[in-house]
Amino acid sequence: MLKNYWPAILWAFFILFICDVKMGGVSHSPTFFEGFDKLVHCGLFFTMTVLYSSGYVKHNKKRGLSVLTAVLIVLAMVAFGGAIELLQKYIFTWRSADWNDLFADTVGICMAMFSILVTSNAIKYAKN
Repeated sequence: MLKNYWPAILWAFFILFICDVKMGGVSHSPTFFEGFDKLVHCGLFFTMTVLYSSGYVKHNKKRGLSVLTAVLIVLAMVAFGGAIELLQKYIFTWRSADWNDLFADTVGICMAMFSILVTSNAIKYAKN
């Protein structure tokens, strides 16, 4: 049942780990530019959305996603991002909860879903 979702599940654990581990002074390193953290959040959640959507399509043997399914996946991904911010605020207090991070997560999620819907519709309507 979960075999098609394993990449998304592993990626979710990776996100959970990376967002809750003590980073020390890494964020103040001159190697990273201002806003790098937001770019990382966007990329992590873009990838998570693609992996989960791919698992859903494979599991249900469909050629694409319905609009309702796309909206539900987006809401689930945003909820996961929000849960991480709440964990950072109340459990992993060495990290700071930043609602701008949730916004960056949401941007990545929406970019991924837009890409998935455009690609699946292009494939669906392509002439052979």
